[in-house]
Amino acid sequence: MDPILIVLIAIAVFVAIGGVAFVSTRRRGPDLELQPRGGDTAVLDRDTVDRGDVAVLDDAVLDDPAVDGTPDGEQDSDVAVLDKPEVIEEPPPVKPSFFERLGKARSAFSGYLGGLVGLGKVDDEAWEDLEEALIRADVGVATSMALIEDVRSKAKENSTEEGAQVLELLKERMRAEIADKDRGLTVDDGKTNVWLFVGVNGVGKTTTIGKLGRRLKEEGHKPLMAAGDTFRAAAAEQLTMWAERSDCEIVRGNEGGDPSSVIFDGIQAAASRDCNIVLADTAGRLQNKSNLMDELSKVRRVAAKEPGHVSEVLLVLDATTGQNGMVQAKVFAEAVEVTGVVLTKLDGSAKGGIVFAIESELGIPVKLVGLGEGVEDLVDFDPDEFIDALFE
Repeated sequence: MDPILIVLIAIAVFVAIGGVAFVSTRRRGPDLELQPRGGDTAVLDRDTVDRGDVAVLDDAVLDDPAVDGTPDGEQDSDVAVLDKPEVIEEPPPVKPSFFERLGKARSAFSGYLGGLVGLGKVDDEAWEDLEEALIRADVGVATSMALIEDVRSKAKENSTEEGAQVLELLKERMRAEIADKDRGLTVDDGKTNVWLFVGVNGVGKTTTIGKLGRRLKEEGHKPLMAAGDTFRAAAAEQLTMWAERSDCEIVRGNEGGDPSSVIFDGIQAAASRDCNIVLADTAGRLQNKSNLMDELSKVRRVAAKEPGHVSEVLLVLDATTGQNGMVQAKVFAEAVEVTGVVLTKLDGSAKGGIVFAIESELGIPVKLVGLGEGVEDLVDFDPDEFIDALFE
């Protein structure tokens, strides 16, 4: 055979054998090795590559520009660097505004008075309608009559006839009715101050005490709660829950026990534990006027004994009860010397006029109002904000 032909056949055979070996190697998929700096090896098997799973390499591999394709000191845009989670502080609770929370009261009030705005001249019939509107808004008969008489006199003096102008006069007259009253809560230094909370069952006395205890604690006071409502089922348990939530001291007695004794024990405990304010809950049974007066009078006398110092007697009223709240207020004002009113549920279906009735007929300032269910929703009463919210 020709020597050249033999060489060509040998070359062909060699190439064929090499091709078969190459194809076989590709099909087996040998292990792939990545060699990082430092000599450590991360091995990716074929199954990992075929599935598209993510292989976690050590820091040396990730830093290598040969692996991530990014020079040292520069971050690849496709790589997310996870820092320590940022601690976000919750903002302090925002006290509710009268305008936001008096929507229902404002709607009712403007509904009664809205017809006055478009009148070109307020005649005798319109004045009577205006007086009736105030009465329907829970301002009270006596207070409504006095307000209309004053506004009508002022309108005549200024030759004011248009409805919108008369409404503005009424707004300023009602503002003056509740202005310039002492609405501060009294805390006398160096005393074991006692704040008595009175009112019928269901108006929110216990809840008010709980919210106020939390607020006083945040203001730097050291309050103690005394569960003096020993007749209502679970009243002491409810107050205990509030005390735990607000980190306040509490003294409670046996169910059905003498309320005066519980409050006296609370005052003694407050003095020994250096608590400067005792928030004393009382029973709210309105069985008959005589029993209530006797019981509350006794509670107040006991609370005033050394080391007790009664600095506030706060009457808690449900604003949604309207003129029924006025009846309650008169009964409690006769039983005990009330220094201020806490008006709860003012954000509900209350018409708002009860504020004027209380302050005009009883001469008692509204000091606190409840504008919601949250702890921060018990706020100081601001007469200017209240008037603006009603008339806007």
